Amino acid sequence: MHCPFMAGVNPNILSWARETAGLDRESAARKIDLKAARGRSGAERLAALEAGEEQPSAPLLQRMAHGYRRPLLTFYAAEVPAPAELGQDFRTLPEEGDPSNVLLAALLRDVKARQGVVRDLLEDDEDAERVGLVGAQRGNRNASQIADALQRAIGFERMVFRARRTAEEAFAYLRRLVEAKGVFVLLAGDCGHHSTAIDVRVFRGFAIADPLAPFIVINDQDAKSAWSFTLLHELAHLLLGESGISGGPPQGAVEQLCNDTAAAVLIVPAEILNVPIVGTDADVVEIGVLADQARVSRAMVAYQLLRAERIPAVRWEALRDRFQAERIANRARERDERQGRTGPNWYTVRRHRLGDALLSVARRGMTEGTLTPTRAARMLGVKPMSVYPLLAEPKRANA
Repeated sequence: MHCPFMAGVNPNILSWARETAGLDRESAARKIDLKAARGRSGAERLAALEAGEEQPSAPLLQRMAHGYRRPLLTFYAAEVPAPAELGQDFRTLPEEGDPSNVLLAALLRDVKARQGVVRDLLEDDEDAERVGLVGAQRGNRNASQIADALQRAIGFERMVFRARRTAEEAFAYLRRLVEAKGVFVLLAGDCGHHSTAIDVRVFRGFAIADPLAPFIVINDQDAKSAWSFTLLHELAHLLLGESGISGGPPQGAVEQLCNDTAAAVLIVPAEILNVPIVGTDADVVEIGVLADQARVSRAMVAYQLLRAERIPAVRWEALRDRFQAERIANRARERDERQGRTGPNWYTVRRHRLGDALLSVARRGMTEGTLTPTRAARMLGVKPMSVYPLLAEPKRANA
């Protein structure tokens, strides 16, 4: 069957999209299934396309959009798009072109676009108000003061948090408090498939300090016991009025300040000072006791021991690597155990990742006619055909 060619595609965009996806021409040709033909390799055919000597067919352009992780409309732009403003990067960066960096860039572009839809929707809503949390502690560099202000602002009670049965339930409590103040909290750690999972050493959280539609994204590849700490860390960024990406060992004063703020909310300093430390495997048990009690991760407790100079850096690094390895092994074991078992359906999982705040805005927009199914799909990160079943209120069991 004849495939129509797309007139007017800027060849510079083709090469830019490939390069920002971290692919050389040979790898890209394989990824977009551009095979050898007429005596030329796939890479040579791609070079011709990027030189403007040929135009891509519609099916090939679709494969490029998928393979390079770019919206199809990007390829119809007149010029190479300017880099999205994503705030400061507080991470210890992997090398440019590292697969993890490429995946993270794709995820951040998607989140920024979705946040833009929400913002546009709220700008048109006469009842929408600016979120007072954003920038409320701008310029403050005292972690204790910021932690106190944060707890008052959202109504957080440490003992209520700890009384939850599991770390995931404790996170749900905290998430509800934060979302009630107008912050959208999403769980996202891949680009739509488990094969694109982003390692937590590369990315733990992301905050968009927009006063109308503030977003917090948490890497759900991390242990559930770490989600609350990351949420509070990113919330501290919002209070400081600073958008940015967090991950890996904390770098710089702001990142350490947000770490210290989150820790001050969740754990009393005396609890860290009272952990028995003897330099053996017994320490792991004691760390686990406090972690379970405080509904936080063991790595977080170990890091606070380092900050309090209870353990040296080399010991902290060993514990961190041990807890990381155990987390990965547990996740793999849980995945194996789920094989063949019926779990939550796709819509239930998706609602959990999106959060009640985002779903509520989408439902209201669809009901009032200010949000089309296509824009709702963009905002929610799903296909248009999935919008209505996703937004349907889940049935609840009778009490």
